[in-house]
Amino acid sequence: MSDLKIVIGNKKTSSWSLRGWLAVKISGLDFQEIKIPLDTKEFYERIKVYSPTGCVPVLLHGDAVIWDSLAIIDTIDRLCPDLKLWPAELAAYGHAKAISAEMHSGFAALRNAAPMYIGSSYSGLGLSEAVAKDVARVDTIWSETREKFGKGGDFLFGGFGAADIMYAPVVHRFNSYDLPRSDISDTYIKAVLEHPDMQAWADEAIKESWSISQYLVDPETKILGE
Repeated sequence: MSDLKIVIGNKKTSSWSLRGWLAVKISGLDFQEIKIPLDTKEFYERIKVYSPTGCVPVLLHGDAVIWDSLAIIDTIDRLCPDLKLWPAELAAYGHAKAISAEMHSGFAALRNAAPMYIGSSYSGLGLSEAVAKDVARVDTIWSETREKFGKGGDFLFGGFGAADIMYAPVVHRFNSYDLPRSDISDTYIKAVLEHPDMQAWADEAIKESWSISQYLVDPETKILGE
């Protein structure tokens, strides 16, 4: 049995779990997946065994415990340097780190108003001023990064890497809520959704029987964020 384990929540709704899982999955390393259903008595009892924060994801590697998605990405990058999860060129590296950190700590309005719920589909929704600002900023990040650094492939820095992992749940949000975006961002979204590991996660998410009502937008909602 592998000494590499990733502890995650529901694939349908756990956006942070998706980030940690993708990093481990694309590594090609043998790993064990431990899935605990969110917002259940089982979750609150079992997660204490793995996570000092009571949150997912958590990467277990031998005696090491890594409980943050960005830290998991960096750990996999150290374990598998040939993956080149971060760009080698200094300007691209700095840009990738900056937009990943911005994703890690920002976009609260978008996160709260439009939860990731794989398999859901909405159209015609308006956006509050705060949500619209977040959506526009993400669109700008994707468009500018692709134009400046993405010439070598379909993703933000050419090949699928750390920054794409950090924005993967937001790709699902843009897709599910039909959020406005540029043509460059639309092409990028399609490329991410077609990545085989993204498809594998989505296929398993759709099969999940768990349903968490607070992650579904009220069908009476007309404007996200209000």
